[in-house]
Amino acid sequence: MKLRRALSYVTLGIGAAAAGNALLRRDAGDLPPALDGMQRTYRWRGMNVAYTEAGDPDDPDLVLLHGLNAAGSSGEWRGVFDELSEEYHVIAPDLPGYGRSDRPPIRYSATLYEAFVEAFLDEFGDAGGPAVIASSLSASYAVAAARTVPVSRFVLVCPTTTTGPGGGTWVRELVRAPLVGEALFNAVSSKPAIEYFNADHGYADPDGPEEEWAEYEWRTAHQENARFAPAAFLAGDLDSELDLGGTLADLDVPTTIVWGRETELTPVSQGEELARAAGAELLVFDRAKLLPHVERADAFLEYVLEGTLPDDFSVIREYDPSEDGDEETDEDTEETEETDADDDESDEETEEDEESEADDDESDEE
Repeated sequence: MKLRRALSYVTLGIGAAAAGNALLRRDAGDLPPALDGMQRTYRWRGMNVAYTEAGDPDDPDLVLLHGLNAAGSSGEWRGVFDELSEEYHVIAPDLPGYGRSDRPPIRYSATLYEAFVEAFLDEFGDAGGPAVIASSLSASYAVAAARTVPVSRFVLVCPTTTTGPGGGTWVRELVRAPLVGEALFNAVSSKPAIEYFNADHGYADPDGPEEEWAEYEWRTAHQENARFAPAAFLAGDLDSELDLGGTLADLDVPTTIVWGRETELTPVSQGEELARAAGAELLVFDRAKLLPHVERADAFLEYVLEGTLPDDFSVIREYDPSEDGDEETDEDTEETEETDADDDESDEETEEDEESEADDDESDEE
């Protein structure tokens, strides 16, 4: 009798989980494009990879690669896409397993994404290759691809090769599991969970992103098979083994590394260390965390398009990997110049005092 009752409870639990999962997918509905432009499809390894294209095809090609997380998509570039398309032919894909691209229940890995990015970048640009703006983990995939396909310029936003310690195989398999795994992922990607991540890691502004975007993040995380790529992310399977700084140093590609001053998940010190190893330019924006291209979109655009620095930038420094020791920033240089000027003024005052004392002595003698 007890066994029958227990089995009944289990059956009810499974049924409730299945019904809840189905209800959330229904509420999410079909996912619309996150960006305005021509909606196209790139066929790769049996998958349809969606991408948005805008701008004059005769302009230089610029590929935008979004970061990976539970709710990643090309919509990450919503604050800069339209303006960039006025100067560039811009292409922004939803990476496999994300956004409007196919999300088959395959084993996602860093190797898979490196192969995709290599193939995708090879489709665009002239002999010098496209310019690339890439965020977080995708930056490492783009740099890996640049070893074999041409890239004309890199702008890398908070680039990294790892997402942290990673949960390992058991986390991946748990999230991939039918019913239970989907229910668990629905909890991880719930509206409160997304709001928490945005406030704690993504945005320096405590109000976070606009409400419309938070809703889109929730919807993209509740599409069919949405959990499989993030399961690999949570397990650490998407971490790259690439020596990011060393590879950038070996490539002949102009590179700017962009960082948010308020970032805690990947502090600015990591950006400085990477820029020094890569021989790259480092630009740190105040009042931003992991998404300076979203929070400081206007300043980001001015720098990418015109090379104009915002009034409140923190650091702008081009590092030489052959240099040893700590490097000075422009701010350090300005402080040094001010100190030298103060010293010069002090020396002049001392000389005047000595001359005055000499005159007094002569007066006493008379």
